[in-house]
Amino acid sequence: MRKKDTDKFFSVYREIGRKIAFYRNLRGLSQEELAAKIEVSTSHLSKIEALNTNISFSLDMLLLIAEGLDVDIAAFFNSTEVQNPYMRK
Repeated sequence: MRKKDTDKFFSVYREIGRKIAFYRNLRGLSQEELAAKIEVSTSHLSKIEALNTNISFSLDMLLLIAEGLDVDIAAFFNSTEVQNPYMRK
């Protein structure tokens, strides 16, 4: 992805990263545990979750994270999280 495009969508990536951290904490997982579960480095996951990092990531990565957290991928795009309707039982 070109840097210009990354900057354009920075706020979207930041919000998705915030939601990843939210669901990870809700599941009681550390970054290390989730990273091991989805077989990525803790450093990479940390950068995805960091609010001040300008990093983009693939749909494949987002699908892996959703699977590792056992949430529907739509949870990362929904603006309301009142009762966590995307949590799988």
